[in-house]
Amino acid sequence: MSTERLPAERLAAALEPHLHQNFPVSGAAQVRSFNRTERGFATETYLFELEDESGTLPLVFRRPPEMSLFPDYDLLRQVLVMQRLATTDLPVATPIWLDRTDEQLGSPYFVMSRLPGTAPGDYPSYHVTGTYFEATPEQRARMWWGCIDTIADIHQLDWRALNLDFLALPKHGDQPVEQVVNYLDATLRWATEGDLPETYAKAITYLRDNLYEPEHLTLCWGDSRMSNILYDEDFRVTGVLDWEIAYLGDHEADLAWMLFMDWASSTFEGHDPLPGTPTREETIAYYEKRTGMQVRNLVYNEILAAVLLSVPLLRMANRIQLPPEMNITGFCTTRIEQLLP
Repeated sequence: MSTERLPAERLAAALEPHLHQNFPVSGAAQVRSFNRTERGFATETYLFELEDESGTLPLVFRRPPEMSLFPDYDLLRQVLVMQRLATTDLPVATPIWLDRTDEQLGSPYFVMSRLPGTAPGDYPSYHVTGTYFEATPEQRARMWWGCIDTIADIHQLDWRALNLDFLALPKHGDQPVEQVVNYLDATLRWATEGDLPETYAKAITYLRDNLYEPEHLTLCWGDSRMSNILYDEDFRVTGVLDWEIAYLGDHEADLAWMLFMDWASSTFEGHDPLPGTPTREETIAYYEKRTGMQVRNLVYNEILAAVLLSVPLLRMANRIQLPPEMNITGFCTTRIEQLLP
């Protein structure tokens, strides 16, 4: 029998006995400093510490948001991705246990290790505050190339050997790009309850009319951006975060997503990228040299990225009935309209 979804202030106390059951700690272990992080919005994320006589262990608690932002959201998906990437050199968190029921805390959840380091922020943008803003131009370049190296490393993984074939979308078509476009079409209509804004209807038509077969089918991170990378004090990568929307697709999709998000964090906000930030052209050239894979469909994939990111935003705007002046999809709409021929 399910229980009521627990509010944030009751989660720590309710979680503690389950930590004792699922983790090798003493009966004296207690949850400390249980606080929500505002990183992302597709999953509720809380940082906390488990403390007993042997010391303090930093951990992370994640559960779905109260209002689902994707129709096929499943914690198991991201847990499996992290478990299978644990055998690679990518610095990903280790899931400790997953509860897919709502019997304990009123919703599914999982607990994982907490990686060291600090991530640049999204809101406000890392171009106006935080570690990237405070860094020197040389340090910013190091952070940027660290993110691109991470994307390149992901794309060079053997997803078949890692048993990540479950990330394909066969029910949405026969070819990888077709699958993603059909998935987006269906998901957008779910998010807007069929009332698809004109810009997004045009985008889907363009994406469908210009389908292509990718030269390389790779694991796509899905949420490839600076703010999903943890960096140490020397601005080196220590963690790769957020695997909720990982899928199998064209390698260019991740590069396009990263460049789109940086545009949204700088040019769209009315200011240039900070000194030391590599240009779009420099980034493409570096990625091609690093991977040996050519970038041929970047505009297509940047439109695709803007449409994909609009799904949870349109869902929120539609369900909460936000006033027109709160145009939370404005940056997605603007970029799509800029790029559509």
